[in-house]
Amino acid sequence: MSEREETTIPRGKSRLIFDNQYQRQRIEKAETLRQMGINPYQNRVVKECSNEAFLKRYAYLKESAEKEAIDERCTVTGRIRFLRLMGKAAFAKIEDESGILQIYFSRDDLGDEWFKTVKKMVEVGDIVAATGFPFITRTGELTMHVKRLELVTKAITPLPEKFHGLQDIELRYRRRYLDMIMNPEVKKTFVMRSRIVSLIRRFFEEHGFLEVETPMMHPIPGGANARPFVTHHNALGVDRYLRIAPELYLKRLIVGGFEAIFEINRNFRNEGMDHTHNPEFTMIEFYWAYHRYEDLMELTEKLFEYLFRNLGLPAKLPYGDIEIDFSTPFRRIAYKEALVEIGGVPETILDDTTKMRGYLQEHGIEAEEGLGKGQLWGELFDAFVEDKLTDPTFVTHFPIEISPLARRSDDDPQIADRFELFIAGKEIANGFSELNDPLDQYERFKAQAALKESDDEAMHMDEEYVEALGYGMPPTAGEGIGIDRLVMLLTDRHSIRDVILFPAMRPVKPKSESTEESEREEEE
Repeated sequence: MSEREETTIPRGKSRLIFDNQYQRQRIEKAETLRQMGINPYQNRVVKECSNEAFLKRYAYLKESAEKEAIDERCTVTGRIRFLRLMGKAAFAKIEDESGILQIYFSRDDLGDEWFKTVKKMVEVGDIVAATGFPFITRTGELTMHVKRLELVTKAITPLPEKFHGLQDIELRYRRRYLDMIMNPEVKKTFVMRSRIVSLIRRFFEEHGFLEVETPMMHPIPGGANARPFVTHHNALGVDRYLRIAPELYLKRLIVGGFEAIFEINRNFRNEGMDHTHNPEFTMIEFYWAYHRYEDLMELTEKLFEYLFRNLGLPAKLPYGDIEIDFSTPFRRIAYKEALVEIGGVPETILDDTTKMRGYLQEHGIEAEEGLGKGQLWGELFDAFVEDKLTDPTFVTHFPIEISPLARRSDDDPQIADRFELFIAGKEIANGFSELNDPLDQYERFKAQAALKESDDEAMHMDEEYVEALGYGMPPTAGEGIGIDRLVMLLTDRHSIRDVILFPAMRPVKPKSESTEESEREEEE
């Protein structure tokens, strides 16, 4: 063993964290190792190859007459996932980021003293470094014959029992690190997520877009209808809002002279949580001067083609009990047509707010008082259309009333040059030709501000943004795509928590409170 150091374990409050008998036993083993002059948390470790690289490099031995390569030496590292002691020898499975490798070690290889120490002190969950040569076992498995074994990290807390694993879904989200150890497919999901984000970035760079960064703390929440998180800046003595969208800052950059920009980053919305909503989430927003919303739809189709091609995915993907056909071009349908053809809403009621409200009530949906025609269309769409949009569908021609930042259609001023992309009943993207008339924008902000008393998600007046538009923004189209929901679709995951490494969770109640509540429930 290397790193023989005399150290002592911290005592006091830390002991209260690790208080069950199995943890205490492991702590005692760590202390015993220290007393032997062996540091159970050493740092001078050299990893020469991954488990996957070892298996690929020596795979030829399976077909070779020689079933071992004694002169080939390599050092691997990993967490022990399985350990079988057999008197004077042992087999173990160690896992690193790339996969699992079987190792074999014996008393003859390690020496009597160290072999006895390993048998007593090294356990499943510990991290080790093994140096040895490859050989093929009698059962045909490529294995490392270990000549030198080091304990790198002593695990104080045992892993969950392997046959049942980590199944409690709440615990899996709260302890993602443990979820990743026990459930290999979880790591695969996040590797896929990383690849998707990387490919999206590469796609936009290849199409001439510049990546930029805009503020996370805003003096005024804007860019979307949502309730913000509020914080306070002590030095300035003012409140700031975690951004709900980067839109208004990105469009300032278009005013400043950039013509194709994008940002991949977090947004924050102080709203409810469910299987498609997390209070912080990742989006890409991109803005393209001298283009229209129709150009964005074509670019979005190219993005999906690019992703599927580079990820090696088939055009038809399973998603739960359904199959989604991602073949391009995607379907396009106007908002009003979708209400009638897909939602089954009678066309005769769509210009009458009283009839629309009555129709909603007939179906058990109570709409807020004072909603206009466009807002009631939105209520009808949410109730009767959205969850029926399985294959990728661009819904276009939104009511201007629910599109405060979009450009008015030249053909119909009550309609916005806007679309949303729906897949598997979920909104994945939102895009439109941008409103660049500063006077029109000012009036729409005023209308939104007037709604603040009854709608805390309505937009604030942003006079600085209107002032920026006054300098002239070229005709521009902009779009936002939800990265988390996109990853859900491409990995067949049905909760946003499955694609966010550390999702928001409700606080865990102290044991004393939980015990009191359960006692009251029992009494009742």
